[in-house]
Amino acid sequence: MTNKLVIAALAATLLAAIPGLAVAQSTAAPAAQAMPAGPVVTVGDLSLTGPFTRATLPSAMAGGGFLAITNNGAEADRLVAAASPVAKMVQLHEMTMEGDQMKMAQKEDGIEIPAGETVMLAPGGLHIMFMGLNTQFVEGETVPVTLTFEKAGTVEIDLQVLAMGADSASY
Repeated sequence: MTNKLVIAALAATLLAAIPGLAVAQSTAAPAAQAMPAGPVVTVGDLSLTGPFTRATLPSAMAGGGFLAITNNGAEADRLVAAASPVAKMVQLHEMTMEGDQMKMAQKEDGIEIPAGETVMLAPGGLHIMFMGLNTQFVEGETVPVTLTFEKAGTVEIDLQVLAMGADSASY
C-alpha cells in the first residue's frame, strides 16, 4: 500500500469519529484562551493541559492524541517526537482542508510552540497519530505517551480515553 493510501486510510479512520465533520481548527491561540479541562503537566517553560484520546473500535489500526501546550517562556520550543507502547508507530500529524478534500500529513520537523502562545493539538488539526495499534483504546482508561520537546526535554503523560467522537477533555 502506498504512503498516500495509508495516510488516506488513517484520515478516514479519524474523520469517522468526528461528529458533524469538524474540520481544521486554529493551531495557535493566545495563552489567555480557555484551556481544556483535566490535569496540567509542566516541563520546562511548557504547560500541557487536557490530554485526551478517543475510544477506538477493537479492530481500529489508528487513533489520535490531543492536548493544549502553552509556552510560558520567552523563547519558542518545538514538539519533536512522541512515543507510546500502545502503537507500532507514533507521529506528529496535521489535518487540513484543501478545497473539499481532507489531507493529513506528518509534521516531520515537529510542531512549533511559539513563546507566550498556546498550541492546540485537537481533532481536525494538529495531533499525535498512533498507527498500528497494539490495543483498543477503551473509554475511561488512559494511554501513556512520551513527548519530546527540543528545549524543555522529555515528559511522560497519560491521555484520558474519552468517548468516540469527543471534541475536548471536559472531565
